[in-house]
Amino acid sequence: MATASETPVLDTLVAMTVDSVERCGLDQETFMLTRIAALAASDAPPISYIAHIDPAIQSGMTAEKVQDVLVAIAPVVGTARVMTAAANIAKALGITIAVADAETEGRA
Repeated sequence: MATASETPVLDTLVAMTVDSVERCGLDQETFMLTRIAALAASDAPPISYIAHIDPAIQSGMTAEKVQDVLVAIAPVVGTARVMTAAANIAKALGITIAVADAETEGRA
């Protein structure tokens, strides 16, 4: 039987992500761009993008590259999905910035 945890869903998602990273042969930036494309294609909510912001920044991803990914997938996933993805990415960035600001104020 598995070890009891207070966050079994989060623990499972983390384990799946670690396994994916370990088994994937893509460089970090391509890996993150691919994941952003998959999030857009699956109509992911802002919280899904939040989980990818720090790794994306660490991989060297820029706003221009994210835009390029959205442009590249638009003919396949459609206008509505791409526009929703852009809005959800913007929301995720706003939430991330607000949390960082709150943490900074808490330390002051």
